[in-house]
Amino acid sequence: MKHFGFLIFCPLFLLLPSCLLAFPPTAPLILWYEHPAQKWVEAIPVGNGRLGGMVFGGISNEHLQFNEDTLWTGQPHEYQHEGASKHLPQIRQLLFDGKQKEAEDLAMREFMSVPIRQNAYQPFGDVYLFFPDHTNVNHYRRELDLDRAVATVSYQANGVQYSRELFATRPDHVLVWKISADKPAKVNFTIRMESPHKSSRVFTQGEGQLVLNGQVEEGGVRFQSRLKVQASGGHVTASADSVIVEKADSALLVLAAATSLKTYKDITGEPASRCESVIKSVAKKDFERLLAAHLADYQPLFRRVQLDLGQTDATKLPTDERLKRVSQEPDPQLETLYFQFGRYLLIASSRPGGQPANLQGLWNDQLKPPWDSKWTVNINTEMNYWQAEVCNLSECAEPLFDLIDECAITGRKTAQAHYAARGWVLHHNTDIWRGTAPINASNHGIWVTGGAWLCHHLWEHYLFTGDKEFLKRRAYPVMKEAALFFTDFLVKDPRTGKLISGPSNSPEEGGLVMGPTMDHQIVRELFGNTAEAASVLGVDKEFTATLTQMRAEIAPNKIGRYGQLQEWLEDVDDPKNTHRHCSHLWAVYPGSEISPRGTPDLCAAARQSLIFRGDGGTGWSKAWKINFWARFLEGDHAHKMLVEALAGNTFPNLFDAHPPFQIDGNFGGTAGIAEMLLQSHEQEVGRRVIELLPALPTAWTNGSVTGLHARGGFEVDLSWEAGKLKQAKIRSALGHPCQIRYAGKMVWLSTRPGKTYSLDSGLGPA
Repeated sequence: MKHFGFLIFCPLFLLLPSCLLAFPPTAPLILWYEHPAQKWVEAIPVGNGRLGGMVFGGISNEHLQFNEDTLWTGQPHEYQHEGASKHLPQIRQLLFDGKQKEAEDLAMREFMSVPIRQNAYQPFGDVYLFFPDHTNVNHYRRELDLDRAVATVSYQANGVQYSRELFATRPDHVLVWKISADKPAKVNFTIRMESPHKSSRVFTQGEGQLVLNGQVEEGGVRFQSRLKVQASGGHVTASADSVIVEKADSALLVLAAATSLKTYKDITGEPASRCESVIKSVAKKDFERLLAAHLADYQPLFRRVQLDLGQTDATKLPTDERLKRVSQEPDPQLETLYFQFGRYLLIASSRPGGQPANLQGLWNDQLKPPWDSKWTVNINTEMNYWQAEVCNLSECAEPLFDLIDECAITGRKTAQAHYAARGWVLHHNTDIWRGTAPINASNHGIWVTGGAWLCHHLWEHYLFTGDKEFLKRRAYPVMKEAALFFTDFLVKDPRTGKLISGPSNSPEEGGLVMGPTMDHQIVRELFGNTAEAASVLGVDKEFTATLTQMRAEIAPNKIGRYGQLQEWLEDVDDPKNTHRHCSHLWAVYPGSEISPRGTPDLCAAARQSLIFRGDGGTGWSKAWKINFWARFLEGDHAHKMLVEALAGNTFPNLFDAHPPFQIDGNFGGTAGIAEMLLQSHEQEVGRRVIELLPALPTAWTNGSVTGLHARGGFEVDLSWEAGKLKQAKIRSALGHPCQIRYAGKMVWLSTRPGKTYSLDSGLGPA
């Protein structure tokens, strides 16, 4: 092993924080199509974190479907089942006695959420534009430029070139739409606005403003949107429910939307005043000014990470055609596009001050969306944020931290009511009202480690950033309370004397049980992370000792008769089971308890379990498998899963197909690509290990990546040729020592804050 403490001189810009850099991508990052969208999953998504739209790109009839992230069914209320805890001992005893059905029946009667189901995310409205004279069309193109976050539709009709540009701006809180022509007085259209909610009504206000008012249900969330239409040249007139633009050179449309939701406990806000304020604030801003502010906000985030995996002639084809061919013809640039599309979607659906990305991110066109488009925390919500830290979008995780804070409040009542326990607990779903009790059915709804898993994201944020103030003020108090719950909840297994979790389940397999492996893996990491956090902060020595002792007493991972990692205490795994969930492999990823070098026997068993599960599954399941195979250091298998996800579980607009659409597959796929290129979850002798190109597939012969983050406060740039590392640049924000590993070689690196260190393939100075 080598040890270096060298500093390689580099230009000043390499020492600047990545947030100050805004270099354009080396290759166009554009989704494009030769025809309008016929279905919602073909439309182009835009979003500013709170307000999102889907652009269909029609010719004579254009359609924009839009959402706002606080429009939900229901109203503020609590979900816990008071008095449920008195039935807990009986439920446990029935499970210990092997009477699973009786336990599930009792739990359904006495232990479930009140009401038993949570609420649903809702569509807001639709904008329709009608162009009466757009015939004889050619040269049609519909595209989404990821680098600019702008959707464009262009074509020629009757000899006139038309263009529509749309983006969602965070600084100005609106959707912006410019409609233009290359000849004067040729922009003519009628615009209408609708909503699927029965209570809604639309009217015009003044000459060029459409107003949509409504309420989701009686006593529920009220909402309003306003669409301001301005024309350059020509004139604008209004009818009862539409606005008409005639003989204009161009038109600017600005859409604002708001609801009455102020917090999860308060829906007394005034959407009308919110919309009016936003519309007034942009009244004197032209398209160029709005666009400039949008780009100044968006591009410094998006451009932090650049990825080049090479390209082929497939880049000349429309995106939907490339998806059809990707399983037969290599298309590395499509994989780059997919990676960056995942980053784009996170920026578009999760910004500070808004709601976190839900099952569909920000976008939903259905009153009854799949799984209510909630936050499902037995994998899906967490997967949404796997990329946030490593892909240099740390700020985008703030809405998730807000949700955790609020669920910790409601989860205290659930912990007390259901388990007579201290601390807080969250089961497998939550909604806008921050429900934390077990929902739907006892055989899968009673799963106690949702909050504990979310705490993993708090700890990861600290590991990546080294932000002790965040750890002290925000993360540790919530982690401590989550751990406190499990010090009360865990019970001794009468057969082994080990501490086990239960009643619970292994999502979404096997029904209600005592001691599922996944629970134990998550709780062990929670206890360990909480104890380490307390040590960093110099607090709670007695509590830390309790966690350390109890952690050692939790039932360990076990290898079963088929050489598999057991999913339960009992060796009952079915090797023919190909279910999409691989819950008992949590300790491989996103956890770090099981690894090829640290625990080779358990790692081999986990690998065997994944082989039994197979390579099939839904979009998000394949995304998880990309990450598993990357952690197993098998890049070609990880790449196989990526190609299969693109070929079989991706809609034409690159949305992940469960099916139906779930955004977690997009986010998990992006995280998986990053995991193939850089890993930093291991430590040796108390030092962070940064492994370069740990699972580089043979398909990515030459390439480069810049701006990825590693735990310990490091930013990493890599380039490789002929499948071998060419150069690595390691920037240290915190000055922590680390070990750099590549292809069996290791160097110890002493670092200083703000300095960049360059290494060659032999891990000597480059």
